[in-house]
Amino acid sequence: MDKQQDFVLRTIEERGVKFVRLWFTDVVGTLKSVAIAPAEVEGAFSEGIGFDGSAIEGLTRIHESDLLAHPDPTTFQLLPWRGDVDPTARMFCDLTTPDGQPAVSDPRNVLKRTLSKAADAGFTFYTHPEMEFYLFKPGKRGEVPVPVDSAGYFDNVPGGTAHDFRRRAVRMLEDLGISVEYSHHEGGPGQNEIDLRYADGLTMADNIMTFRTVVKEVAIEQGVHATFMPKPLAGEPGSGMHTHMSLFEGDTNAFYDETAPHQLSQTGRHFVAGLLRHSDEISLVLNQFVNSYKRVWGGDEAPSYIAWGHNNRSALIRVPMHKPGKGQSARVEHRGVDSAANPYLSYALMLAAGLKGIEDEYELPPEAEDNIWALSSAERRALGYRPLPSSLDHAIARMEESELVAETLGEQVFSYVLANKRREFEEYREQVTSLELKTTFDII
Repeated sequence: MDKQQDFVLRTIEERGVKFVRLWFTDVVGTLKSVAIAPAEVEGAFSEGIGFDGSAIEGLTRIHESDLLAHPDPTTFQLLPWRGDVDPTARMFCDLTTPDGQPAVSDPRNVLKRTLSKAADAGFTFYTHPEMEFYLFKPGKRGEVPVPVDSAGYFDNVPGGTAHDFRRRAVRMLEDLGISVEYSHHEGGPGQNEIDLRYADGLTMADNIMTFRTVVKEVAIEQGVHATFMPKPLAGEPGSGMHTHMSLFEGDTNAFYDETAPHQLSQTGRHFVAGLLRHSDEISLVLNQFVNSYKRVWGGDEAPSYIAWGHNNRSALIRVPMHKPGKGQSARVEHRGVDSAANPYLSYALMLAAGLKGIEDEYELPPEAEDNIWALSSAERRALGYRPLPSSLDHAIARMEESELVAETLGEQVFSYVLANKRREFEEYREQVTSLELKTTFDII
């Protein structure tokens, strides 16, 4: 038993922990949980906890259903919302087959494989996401949701629900060891943003899953409904997960070059070029629902065209101005990820696209200096700004052709994502909407 496992067992005993929740996600990114008694934890470390993987979306085929969940002791944390009555802890798990091989369909393993590829090239991958979500008043399923306020970007709402909500959520996150940089009201009514301080890619993906759980728990506690739906309200901004990324070589930021334009190194330029070239191929994972494309093409500052720019918020990839004299903060921002994405698969694909750009020395196209949203279609075509997929079926068609995505996700996850999304789009296409009835029922 290693020191970290021993620390977990001692903490469980000293803090009187009654339950330990083992967490992992399915391919869609839904959090799964099984609670075990403290007496079972040592055995879970040595042998894992068995379960039927075929009962969970995308994890196994029916003839290879048995999987084991192995808790990662470095992710042990007490859950602050459980209080002192029944102290409860959680650990994220890695999934394996009974013979000890990593489960190819485990999203956490997909990311770990890609991080290992980056490590082989000498890089450590760091991310910093801006997490957006909406708060609504309680209502019935199917009704148009009612926001908890009518405030806008950075608005201060004295005594407002959002202030108390963000304060409680931030404290809870910090109790879980997750550092927060900023929190504020976003542009939509009832829309909020909490930005997590940068961490390595795997830790951050775990943190995002924890973040979503915290937001849901605080919402239940405060009698409101929280959603990460990409576009819950027509005519209002969608919710994104803008992600800042950097690669480090040891203690050196590989994206920083003091003498280069925008201080973006050649490595950084190749990385951005990789993100751009493969953006439409990876869109299905970064924007995985029918509703996602109503955010992408619904206006309100969501990027719709494949371009990059320095401090240009209309571009898909932005190169922010880092703090003067602080080259370690050099980074690039991907603005095309929505708040409902599976962070493990999304980070794996963004990293893989960037690494491909570095490996093959992709040339970075000219920078977008204009407001892309304000250009005409002809102007965008003349400047070479390709559109992102405009709908879920377009994104499916682009991913089907992608060798990069197939290689990164692995055959089983790649096939499942495509099959799952084809089914979702078919179900969506069969629906008759209220808009159709309103515009055509009485006049035809």
